[in-house]
Amino acid sequence: MKLRKPARFAGTTREMACGKIHRATVTEADLDYVGSITIDQDLLDAADIFVGQKVDIVNVNNGARLSTYTIAGERGSGVIKINGAAAHHANPGDIVIIMAYAHVQEKFAQQMEPAVVLVDEHNRILHNGNDLGQIPAKLGKKTGRRPGGKTPRSSGTSQPQATNGSGAKTGGQKASGRRGIVNWFKSRA
Repeated sequence: MKLRKPARFAGTTREMACGKIHRATVTEADLDYVGSITIDQDLLDAADIFVGQKVDIVNVNNGARLSTYTIAGERGSGVIKINGAAAHHANPGDIVIIMAYAHVQEKFAQQMEPAVVLVDEHNRILHNGNDLGQIPAKLGKKTGRRPGGKTPRSSGTSQPQATNGSGAKTGGQKASGRRGIVNWFKSRA
């Protein structure tokens, strides 16, 4: 079987990872705030992520994945605040990975070097680099990863508990499967 070469057109772009904040700790989740994620401006700068840029957020604790845009937080504060409806998918203390992308002309895509920022549990920068898939051996324990890229799995799962801005929980549990949905409705009765 002969493989067909993909068609390439002048001006073709590829969506490439351009910035990543690896294993940040969520500091707040506010349902009543108008959408987005608030990120410490120092972290945005280090990861080369612009204010207003679209990002994907992956919650390591519960597997949720969502897209939103960034808002600058106070420099040096370590803030990672999930806002609006997205707050249903994260709790303070959850570990998230924040990734930004850029459309790059195909001829430059292979040369693209993303800005990768590794942080500690207080969202302080431990390492700046450009390797999306490698954690320096000396940082393995500090980032919750083992050298070589393996992540220890936790035995428990986190159920999101969003707040209404005043700190009161709103019961933002995620219902999964038929039994989960039935139990969620029963808890509302």
